Amino acid sequence: MHMNNHKKIDYVEFPSTNLEASKSFFSTVFNWTFKDFGPEYTAFSHAGLDGGFFKSEQNANTANGSALIVFYSTTLEETQSEIVAAGGTICKEIFTFQRPEISLFRTERK
Repeated sequence: MHMNNHKKIDYVEFPSTNLEASKSFFSTVFNWTFKDFGPEYTAFSHAGLDGGFFKSEQNANTANGSALIVFYSTTLEETQSEIVAAGGTICKEIFTFQRPEISLFRTERK
């Protein structure tokens, strides 16, 4: 538990068109764990920030104004390969940013 959680982001929710695919992807690549709350909601933990996915016909996409979520990796090329192997799509190759390097991906196809 963090020493000071006052006014910090505590929980985040994302839409998912396929909850089982979302759970499979994030558990395979990032070792997240899930707890289902009925057929239309699943909560995740062990992600650095707890949250959940809700069943939706829409998905989160930065092109449509969604927030950009950045994941940290000490082995970025390896993590990128794992993302692709698990069915993710790299939407921006590795580049230098305020932090050493990042790449962007999405898990659901258009």
